[in-house]
Amino acid sequence: MMHAALGSERSLLIGGRWEAAEQVMPVINPWSGEALGAVACADPSHVARAVASALRGAEAMRDLSSGARSRILHAAAAALEAEAESFAAAITAETGKPIRAARREVARAVNTLRLSGEEAVRLAGETLAFDSFPGGEARSGHYVLEPVGVIAAITPFNDPLNLVCHKLGPAFAAGNAVVLKPAEQAPLVAIRLASLLLAAGLPGEALNLLTGRGGDFGDALTGHADVAMVSFTGGAKVAQAICRAAGIKRLAMELGGNGPVIVMDDADVGKAAAACAAGAFGAAGQNCVGVQRIYVHDAIHDVFQAALVAATEALRVGDPLDPATDVGPMIGGDEAARVIAWVDDAVARGATLLTGGERAGALVRPTLLADVPGDAPVACHEAFGPIASLFRFAALDEAIDAANGADYAIHAAIFTESHRTARHAARRLRAAGVMINDSTDYRLDAMPFGGAGRGNMGREGVGFAAREMSQTKVICYHDA
Repeated sequence: MMHAALGSERSLLIGGRWEAAEQVMPVINPWSGEALGAVACADPSHVARAVASALRGAEAMRDLSSGARSRILHAAAAALEAEAESFAAAITAETGKPIRAARREVARAVNTLRLSGEEAVRLAGETLAFDSFPGGEARSGHYVLEPVGVIAAITPFNDPLNLVCHKLGPAFAAGNAVVLKPAEQAPLVAIRLASLLLAAGLPGEALNLLTGRGGDFGDALTGHADVAMVSFTGGAKVAQAICRAAGIKRLAMELGGNGPVIVMDDADVGKAAAACAAGAFGAAGQNCVGVQRIYVHDAIHDVFQAALVAATEALRVGDPLDPATDVGPMIGGDEAARVIAWVDDAVARGATLLTGGERAGALVRPTLLADVPGDAPVACHEAFGPIASLFRFAALDEAIDAANGADYAIHAAIFTESHRTARHAARRLRAAGVMINDSTDYRLDAMPFGGAGRGNMGREGVGFAAREMSQTKVICYHDA
């Protein structure tokens, strides 16, 4: 079997073979501005062939035992772990993620594949009590979980390895085939992972991969009649286009958040400030569960603000390959310019710039704002950049109501030493997860993960995603 080289233009995986295309696009290192290589640009004709291949791959996966699927995923995890440093360097090169964070992502991806291997042999149904209702006394049976078939998986740039593993691992654990469309800005790590999975024994047509511009072939992929499910992580605008094109099929979507954190007057100020700085500015803020809005009790506001500014300014900004770097560049200059425009807009509306607000190319210095009007984009939309805003509050429910003001959320957080306060906030905060004395950006890859509020549907987290990618079949015996 051919293998795709990093940065190779032969980057379309169809029918177990790597192919080129008439058009190519460059992949740019956001720190250096250098081209890492080029990838092929798929079109609807490639989609048709990839889905046809995946249909055959789905039959091959269905025929594999759960033990065989598990062994493939565990073998892939072991191979990825053996190449961890090389994969981390590749993540840093194409995303600008600091190398320490890239290493953590690889470690998480290894865990995600291992969890998927474990889930493959845990996906089981249950017996059913048919005799629980009159007329069923002579019946017995159970239900099983079966794969849905072909899944279209579309992933973003910010975790180009682990988020791909969160699509592929559960899909293969459940016995499906996948057509993967990785992020335009960061497809190279996904290409390497695909080669690794095939080498681990995955059936050749179970994974098809299409690089290029989503606008060129996205509708053809998500709307294809033989695609049973679309699993998408990204922005609401693209999600709307997917919904229009997809028609009647399963959709799983994680569309971002606007992470609120509440800091109570009994909180450990130093711990809370350090956690908020790390949660807001890790991955240059390009994190769907990153800290964005921080609500601080009046009694400690000034002390906390000083501590947060100090923690933010202590972050080292620069070359992502330097192990001492905490914050690297954003994915590109256009996104960095957007972030600065949002900062300038907030300041023009009356916000106070506490620190940061400077840009050099794709690099944006970690930025803190105060006195931000509630209707400023930086407050009411997902910033997806290194910006956080501070707000005062006097009563807990006031802060909870403000935290719930955004119409979408993934995680919320509260810092407090009071168990009663923590339980009250956990009940009332409208989010899919509430972190107590921790940042919103904490995630365990085994836990259910997704959004609450507008536009989010389905759950990731290996076991939960594997079930979303399965369907039940009831088997009933009439013994009379």
